[in-house]
Amino acid sequence: MARYFVTGAQGCIGAWVVKNLVDRGQDVIVFDVDLEPRRLGLLLDAQALSRVQFLRGDVCDSDQVSSEVLRQNVDYIIHLAGLQVPTCRANPKLGAMVNVVGTINVFEAARARGNELRGLVYASSAAVFGPEEDYGDNPLDESASLLPETHYGVFKQCNEGNARIYYRDHRLSSVGLRPFAVYGPGRDFGITSGPTKALKAAVVGRSFEIKFGGSVSMQFVDDTAKTFIACAESRKAGARVYNIRGAVMTVEEFIQVVEEAYPRFRGLIRCTANTIGIASNLAEQGLRDEIGTIPTTDLKAGIEATVQIFQRLQSEGRLDLSDLDK
Repeated sequence: MARYFVTGAQGCIGAWVVKNLVDRGQDVIVFDVDLEPRRLGLLLDAQALSRVQFLRGDVCDSDQVSSEVLRQNVDYIIHLAGLQVPTCRANPKLGAMVNVVGTINVFEAARARGNELRGLVYASSAAVFGPEEDYGDNPLDESASLLPETHYGVFKQCNEGNARIYYRDHRLSSVGLRPFAVYGPGRDFGITSGPTKALKAAVVGRSFEIKFGGSVSMQFVDDTAKTFIACAESRKAGARVYNIRGAVMTVEEFIQVVEEAYPRFRGLIRCTANTIGIASNLAEQGLRDEIGTIPTTDLKAGIEATVQIFQRLQSEGRLDLSDLDK
């Protein structure tokens, strides 16, 4: 068994990464400031959770990150810890500390592990791109100009640059991935959490307004998690960064797919005309070249899987609705 060190494992993507690794029988070390498995508990039963090692830690503490990576004899690092757009907007200094300095600390820990480390993947974001109108009509590959419009996007751009320098100076290989609108159980915070919240609200018969419209790239969280794992396990060299395309559509079209799958939800979900300001027409040939087949769940199937989990949690009295009012 390999040993996987996952930062930010209590977040949405992180929880699904842990689930996939546990399902495969791997050793998983969760490194997070929060040890309450709120999202993990949606996906894993008590027996599965007992196979996960939990370490309370802060990526801003460089000594702790490095010492734990070395002490745990880590084979792979999957770095997902970070603060979302709203928090970075409200407190840019804190956002920079966690998202940029925290990532530097992870890179330093990976460098200290040396050749014993078999793979490193970290979360960048499609937020490194500017709005659709800043680009042409062709899909954007990884050579496209980065024109982020948020502190969050700038921090992610900085991490990509730092990864490049770590490879140039220290031959530390890494993969940065750029998700966009990830959806699925556990996606309860951040600007693009709106579609998932809308599905949850509809399950309990509540109306919900997604606070944006226009074109987005929808990515089912289980696919995103599998992609992170596959990139961590790729043995190629270099500081690689890849887009994740997902299902590109408008939010209005997403609502239409939901209503076709669940006619009883008709009229419950709406959206505004505001756009996010991130280009969604992304090319992903680079990612395909890296890992071969990209995990892809059809949008309708992803929506149905999400609704089924929400319905199960509702029947068990465990469906948390507190995020619907945030």
